Amino acid sequence: MGHTYSCLLVHVVFGTKERRATIHQSIRDRLYDYMGGIARNEFGRSVVIGGTADHVHGLLSIRPAVSVADAMRKWKSLSSGWVHETFADRAAFGWQEGYGAFSVSPSSVDKVKRYIETQQSHHRRMTFKEEFIALLERHGIEYDPERVWD
Repeated sequence: MGHTYSCLLVHVVFGTKERRATIHQSIRDRLYDYMGGIARNEFGRSVVIGGTADHVHGLLSIRPAVSVADAMRKWKSLSSGWVHETFADRAAFGWQEGYGAFSVSPSSVDKVKRYIETQQSHHRRMTFKEEFIALLERHGIEYDPERVWD
């Protein structure tokens, strides 16, 4: 076979440094647009990006030659650098060190997209911590409750 074909869909989620509410509404759309550009230029494409003031979700299509770890390293470092360069008053902005990454089947794309697009209303009922632990448990990922927020 002369070509590589893939469908590598990943739902990623990560918080701001110390889960501070630093993704203000005033910069959110521009940040998500910029992150979409990073995805296109560095590792694949973003299907949808959403979140709240203290965390981001992304449904990403990642090229097969790129690891999830490399994609997240680029996504987080380039976007935080852009925030610092673009918004002088956002010196405290940063991302947490880790992330969650969950594989998504093509048949679940619409459901995951809706989930990401409705983060604002979703978090009226559930905190980010509760949400993240629920995602880990739903995907059968073992974690240490004492260290999940390190």
